Amino acid sequence: MKIGIVVFDGFDELDAIGPYEVFRNAGWATDLVTLEPQERVHGSHGLVIVPHAVLGEGYDLVVVPGGGWNDRGEQGAWAEAQRGDLPAALRALHERGARIASVCTGGMVLAAAGITAGRPSVTHHHAIDELRSSGAEVVDARVVDHDDLVTSGGVTSGIDMALWIVERELGPEAAAAVADEMEHDRRGEVYRPTPT
Repeated sequence: MKIGIVVFDGFDELDAIGPYEVFRNAGWATDLVTLEPQERVHGSHGLVIVPHAVLGEGYDLVVVPGGGWNDRGEQGAWAEAQRGDLPAALRALHERGARIASVCTGGMVLAAAGITAGRPSVTHHHAIDELRSSGAEVVDARVVDHDDLVTSGGVTSGIDMALWIVERELGPEAAAAVADEMEHDRRGEVYRPTPT
């Protein structure tokens, strides 16, 4: 399993770093990636990171964090959705078979890409109405697994989402071991309808 977690200026740090740590503890190759080459990326709370790579082919799973959706500023998930480049790249990767996941308002970037349309999905509670308006089937759950699309609610739900993916791929014992290593008590049920 090779995972790319997309970071952009204004991303919410825990949306990205929580899943990153889960996946790395599970033993998976995980990169923090940008859409275009970028030396530094600034998180919404002041963290500055050096990304590992540029988003492209070769990732089995691409995770999109949120951040700054309600600020409607020049950085963050809302700005990325408005620009359209990241949604277009995600749509193309998804169409070529990449599995896609989101944390918090990263789900709104997926909505801008058309990936959540007509599908069970969730996002941060402050953006639920917008997700519904985009055509997604909004589900009241912490994590929603619809096969090649996994979405999760606000911020800390990204850790539970990542642990669910570990459980789905490697089994409950592996997920429990990672959760124990991180001293994390998993919360909420995973909603997993049968894909059509």
